[in-house]
Amino acid sequence: MKKQNIILSTALAAVFSSSVVFAEAEVTGKIVHESAKFTESGTTIGAASSHGKDVFKTETAARIFIDGDLEDVREGATYHVELQAFNDSKGIGDYDGNESYTQRDALREAYIDTEYEDWSIRAGKQQVVWGTADGMKLLDALNPTDYSEMAQNQMEDSRIPVWMVNAERDLEDGSNVQVVLSQQKANVIAGLNADGDQGHPFIMKGVDSITGKRNGFLNVTPALAKVASTFDFASAGDGTTGGFQQATGDDITNAIAGGFAAPGWNGSSSTLAPFTGTTVDGFASYTNYDTGSSPGQMLAAGQTGANSVAHGAGTNANTNAGKDLLFDMAQNSTRNSDASINTTMQSAYGNQNVTNLINHNGTSTVWDVANPTSAFEYMPNATFSTFNTFAGATTEYVKDSNAQDGVNVGFRTKNATEGGLNYSFNVLRRADANPYIDMSWRDKTTGEKLNVILKQGGNPNTGLPSSGTTVTAADVVTSPSNLVSMCTDQTDVTTCHGNSGLTATNFAYKAGQAYNATTVLVQNANGDYYGVHNPATGAENSAALNSPVLRFTEKSQDITSIGGSFDATIETEEFGGVVIRGEAMLNKGEMTPVVNRKLLAIGDLTGALSMKESDIFRYVLGVDITALTNMLVSTQLIQIRNLDYVDNACTGTTQMGNSYDCSEYTADMPTMHLTNGLNKAEENKEFYSLFLSKPFGASGEHRWNNIFMFEENGGKWNRLDAEFSIDDDTQVTAEYNKYWGDENTQFGQLKNSSNIQVGFKYSF
Repeated sequence: MKKQNIILSTALAAVFSSSVVFAEAEVTGKIVHESAKFTESGTTIGAASSHGKDVFKTETAARIFIDGDLEDVREGATYHVELQAFNDSKGIGDYDGNESYTQRDALREAYIDTEYEDWSIRAGKQQVVWGTADGMKLLDALNPTDYSEMAQNQMEDSRIPVWMVNAERDLEDGSNVQVVLSQQKANVIAGLNADGDQGHPFIMKGVDSITGKRNGFLNVTPALAKVASTFDFASAGDGTTGGFQQATGDDITNAIAGGFAAPGWNGSSSTLAPFTGTTVDGFASYTNYDTGSSPGQMLAAGQTGANSVAHGAGTNANTNAGKDLLFDMAQNSTRNSDASINTTMQSAYGNQNVTNLINHNGTSTVWDVANPTSAFEYMPNATFSTFNTFAGATTEYVKDSNAQDGVNVGFRTKNATEGGLNYSFNVLRRADANPYIDMSWRDKTTGEKLNVILKQGGNPNTGLPSSGTTVTAADVVTSPSNLVSMCTDQTDVTTCHGNSGLTATNFAYKAGQAYNATTVLVQNANGDYYGVHNPATGAENSAALNSPVLRFTEKSQDITSIGGSFDATIETEEFGGVVIRGEAMLNKGEMTPVVNRKLLAIGDLTGALSMKESDIFRYVLGVDITALTNMLVSTQLIQIRNLDYVDNACTGTTQMGNSYDCSEYTADMPTMHLTNGLNKAEENKEFYSLFLSKPFGASGEHRWNNIFMFEENGGKWNRLDAEFSIDDDTQVTAEYNKYWGDENTQFGQLKNSSNIQVGFKYSF
């Protein structure tokens, strides 16, 4: 490598104290370019549209390495600085240029090496490597990692240097001890930010479930709020007589006419607040709506009148499904009285098929609560009174400012036995570099954390939820009652059903309504309820209380990591030296996602997806041999064991008798998604790897490497890369990454992100 010497006192003074006198510096560097294109056509996770075999990366990085001594400061002291200029013309958002604390950092490294008594000390921005596993990090936990290209980049490139004090000492018995104090920083994960990085080629399903434009709760929630507003407008009717006009023509999917009041109502409801007995599945699964001259109405508890039939099924009934009406209202909001689309309402409150609320298969609405793939299917037991809470809701994504402001403390001791067994013991007290998301309801002005209140039923006369029975999450009914069948004529409910299953408690809950459904309310410390209308009075709420905010807070969990490693070489006749090695790490208190499908079914979003402290044990066992003269062959077994795994199976039925999953379980963070039932994790997850590396060429000046990883349940990844040396300073590189297998696995989900990359390196 060619070397140039220059005086850099001015430049280095920005990194170190200005009082330091720098000797003449030695400067080296390299320029690396890499372009990449997809090898599969399709849609990457979180993308708005499909792609062809397009170029998605044209990345150029220039790195400058500056080394010198500090003899004038301390005998034997040296320094090292690594600077980087970076540009990617195809990069999404912040991924197009330099960004602090990523693999694109302008100041990659800057440290001083010195000796103090018997200690070797390196202080500054640096990398410290404790683990050596192929294709993954286990003991190598001191530095965070940039996963913006999954695991494709070499560890020395994807590892993020941070500020550290790293001290080592060799003891008289031959052992070595190391103490590290390091800056806390989080891993970089594509899409895990307020923007969501739509279009980034390596977003994973678990991240897309949080911030994705179509499937992320961050965006699904305000879309649900718009639909709730549509239902609120419809329930208000003309604002005087009240009413919920289902349809005025034979085509129920095209005939929702907001602002029209059903005839004969007594005006007891002009809000969603009293609809504590009507659920999403009750609305979507019912197929008989009166489309005659006296349209059917969806009645709130306590409403009476000549047409007081819950979902009118009179002589003019047809079999257009409520799911189609739900789809139309979700996508288009309310329509004009002539059934044409009201473009103003559609623009303000219609989803227009952007967010995954409810799906169509051709011209038929998909409604399958047993196998949900869209937001409404996951919430079959949510009441329309809960929608009153949601109607004005917004969301926000924030980072906890205190999440990464402390110091990680690490300790390692390593030694070897007389028989040649090398071993280490490692302890690390740290902020977990993998961030987690905490969801909470907040006041939009003060930021106060709000309480979630679960109410079963409501006032028997008015249906208002505040008078219902307060229940805990454990007490939520998994199978809401549907006491009586739908009316078959246009008479009052008492005449229609007499005393069939009706009591003084549930009398007001008309035919087809569930008297014990659960409504989700949000309340501040003063006892004020949030929602478009007050759940206690039915009156319009104040501006301060009509728009709760669902906050997604990115946090880091403090954990203790305890582990160790070993390796030994066994001489064999056939393979020569065979290396047996292993690493293990127990993380105490790591945060894992737990999904509660029962709470999700009622619309309790903060209860449905929570983070639970778990002890996670990971280990790697590997065998390395040399074959075919000089080819390294390395195999590994990797296992991840969740010692606090949650798996509470449950099956419930909706008020319409449809079966749904009400289980609580540990979810698989990389793959959980609306499209796969919020994928459950394995209690013990296994990976297997095979790594090959071999030099080639007349003097072994070139090299190829191949790593293949197989994960339990069928996910697969293979990376083949090669480096060709043109001369001592110039290399040409090529790389092929192939992902395939089950689409609900860590690797299989990235099928459409398979790619080929070519580039070059020039050193000077």
